[in-house]
Amino acid sequence: MVVPALPAQADTLEYVAMGDSAAAGPLIPGQDPNLACLRSDHDYPHVAAAALGAELTDVTCSGATTGDFAGHQFGFEPPQYDALKPSTDLVSVTIGANDIGIAGQVIACVNLLPEPVGLSCEDRLTAGGHDRLAEAAQALAPKLGAAFDEIHRRAPHAKVLVTGYGTYIRTGGCWPTQPIWGRDGDYLQASLGELNDVIATQARAHGASYVDFAATSVGHDTCAAPDERYLEGLLPTAPAAPLHPNARGMAAFGAALAAGAVR
Repeated sequence: MVVPALPAQADTLEYVAMGDSAAAGPLIPGQDPNLACLRSDHDYPHVAAAALGAELTDVTCSGATTGDFAGHQFGFEPPQYDALKPSTDLVSVTIGANDIGIAGQVIACVNLLPEPVGLSCEDRLTAGGHDRLAEAAQALAPKLGAAFDEIHRRAPHAKVLVTGYGTYIRTGGCWPTQPIWGRDGDYLQASLGELNDVIATQARAHGASYVDFAATSVGHDTCAAPDERYLEGLLPTAPAAPLHPNARGMAAFGAALAAGAVR
């Protein structure tokens, strides 16, 4: 499919941001008064909107899955699709991690003692010759494709930018700074890479552009010095939720998204 270009126009650009907590920025000051979604006014959509001079409708929401695009998250949040209009010029989307449950698996990978005292989550999640996270990522592909198609249907003239997830842990890990064994950290980052590959493939196959946040955050992972991190670890050192982007990361991701919007 042909990816639309961002329209050249005198009117203010209409930008809708959709997605989960990796876009919403839980606990990053300042938080939306609607605390259900834990959405920050310094999340990457706000950063990108400021750079582009766009009028932003931010419906990102912590905990969102692809099902929450059409459904009422928490039973009362409007479907994220409802923010889209024929006049929408730009859409950003970050989704998929909650669909495959990777955050919960990260918690299950914590080992406070070095190998071999403990259990490997890689061993558990790949037992019997089945890689459960990789299989879940591949199974998500049709839902992602359908979501991107629906975005185009509701906002037919919009440029759609789909993002991946960041580089959370470097090769070999950094135990005990992040209390996950090196091989388990490598497995988790590879699983996130698998999800990113699925997201990128579906985006390109369904008329969207892919913005690679993993590349943007190399060297700024949870193993980096606290003042160099874009992503917080299990015990945050900056105002942000564990295992989520901090304000520094959102600034970098917003700049990457804005650059993708004008390509």
